[in-house]
Amino acid sequence: MIDSQKPQDSSLWSQEMVRRTLPKRAQDSHKGVFGTALLVAGGPDMPGAALISALGALTSGIGKLEIGTYRETIRAIAHAAAEATYVPDALVHIANGSHSLTSYKAIACGPGMIPDALTEAAIDRLLEAAAPLILDAGALSERSYPKRSTPLILTPHVGEFSRISGYSKEQIAESPGSCAAAFAAEHHLTVVLKGARTVIAFPDGEQFHNLTGNSALAKGGTGDMLTGMMLGMLCCHENWRHAVLNAVYLHGACADEFIKTRSPHTMLAHNIAGLLPEVWKQYE
Repeated sequence: MIDSQKPQDSSLWSQEMVRRTLPKRAQDSHKGVFGTALLVAGGPDMPGAALISALGALTSGIGKLEIGTYRETIRAIAHAAAEATYVPDALVHIANGSHSLTSYKAIACGPGMIPDALTEAAIDRLLEAAAPLILDAGALSERSYPKRSTPLILTPHVGEFSRISGYSKEQIAESPGSCAAAFAAEHHLTVVLKGARTVIAFPDGEQFHNLTGNSALAKGGTGDMLTGMMLGMLCCHENWRHAVLNAVYLHGACADEFIKTRSPHTMLAHNIAGLLPEVWKQYE
């Protein structure tokens, strides 16, 4: 059975596995069933990262999305993410403990953020939260991690992974799976190592490779989109591993759909959110 907490023993997350593990949305469900997620993202100079991640989350099965960001960012993006609600000055309030984290079904942090002292203080608090936590981009720093009872997921590209792991880029290029698996096991977390063939390494040693995606994804913002999609899927999947794997797969599948009729040079990150409804439907 594939509905256990551990996916089937395979190195490839396949189309059939996606079809078998995507969640059904009951006719009598409501937003509370799928829960509220917190996206901590976007700085004054990078509001678009928060918007792109938000669009990914809002189209990936979430019940309700709260975006924790700067007031300037809220003014810049609220009109384009009207379905979300906002937590102004979230980093300060999370860092000093004045913003409760108990009600969230999942949390993501990092897109468009600067890895400074305030960010680190907020991440220390987020690591104490009971919800599954995704760390991306500006939230990826070399640090020790507490052993958590709920999932911790890092989503670095090769350069970021080299910086936080100590592996050289050459080592990672030669053995991405081995490097990701070793780091995941050592720190008791999941590594989604983004690249031409993304590797997903779980803390118990299980490892998958993703074969969807193409060079259209080699553009700023696509990683922010993946973080948002993963956040949304953590809210609608019962099995968190399936959420991670299906987010990676469908993210790449949207890029594959794009280049059927358009040049990979021309895709923008937000196009993925526009394609996802039709691509997801193909796997239901």
